[in-house]
Amino acid sequence: MSSEQPAKKQKMSPQLIGTHNDTFHCDEALAVYLLRRTDRYAGADLKRTRDSAVLATCDIVVDVGGVYDESKQLFDHHQRGFTEVFGHGFNTKLSSAGLVYKHFGQEIIANTLQINLGDTKVNTLWLKLYKEFIEAIDAIDNGISQYPADQQARYRSRTDISSRVGHLNPAWNESVDSTSVDALFLKASDLVGGEFFGRLGYYANAWLPARDLVAAALKKRTEVASSGKIVLFDQFAPWKEHLFELEPEFGITADNQPIYVIYPDETGGNWRVQAVPVSSESFESRKALPEAWRGVRDSELSKLSGIDGCIFVHASGFIGGNSTKAGALKMATTALTL
Repeated sequence: MSSEQPAKKQKMSPQLIGTHNDTFHCDEALAVYLLRRTDRYAGADLKRTRDSAVLATCDIVVDVGGVYDESKQLFDHHQRGFTEVFGHGFNTKLSSAGLVYKHFGQEIIANTLQINLGDTKVNTLWLKLYKEFIEAIDAIDNGISQYPADQQARYRSRTDISSRVGHLNPAWNESVDSTSVDALFLKASDLVGGEFFGRLGYYANAWLPARDLVAAALKKRTEVASSGKIVLFDQFAPWKEHLFELEPEFGITADNQPIYVIYPDETGGNWRVQAVPVSSESFESRKALPEAWRGVRDSELSKLSGIDGCIFVHASGFIGGNSTKAGALKMATTALTL
């Protein structure tokens, strides 16, 4: 008999999902949630970072990295030239949620329902869920307006509070008594009531202070640029809704309305220059950042623009970044002339 001890089985390390840090969005939040419902990434750990060296250690990366390559498990959608859509009659540009759903959605549905992947119900539900839930997230994250010029909706959204309350009602073919329905009504009441008072607290404690900051910045905008077309915030605050409401109050006309807004990012380390949209809910800008800058990053962008410290300009031109306030201001003033 051999005196050697049997080899111990090595414990497999969990898979690692990578996505960006800082402000999170609906698309990657859903993408990560969905991945953890797949066979391959069930129980996976999560790393939120923009460090490319760290991301390279991840088994799958979503919503960051500038690459879409399913074979390498890279699922970003922000890079210049990305045009991937779901297909099957859907033409909305995908976000990280749509990318993950496109590749893993059928497996997730089959696993959840405990049915065979080839069951026709899987494909039917896969398409239905994209239409009713995922497509709106893709469109919103990519800045696609729901209603084009002809006013015919491009996609459907059924995740608003009214829809969520409606979904609490018994299904048409579900047999329930009035006591059960009353209990569901109370659940719905708690849902919408809780959101109402949550919004009230937000408006009182966050929305009004932000309005004061926007008002002060609008009053001082000619100190930033004599044209009044650049607004500077020394701290991050939500500004769009307030700007559009305050412009008429301040007598701001189309001739001297703000074009760009400059503010520190939420980490306080870098600065953003953002194009003012044509309305508070629009994805179209009054004047987007120059087309030649869009989708270009870092030193390449600095060389192209002639401005030091450039970090990025979004592929749609609605926002850019610089490492300094002076650099962000230079990007805005230069963009006004192009």
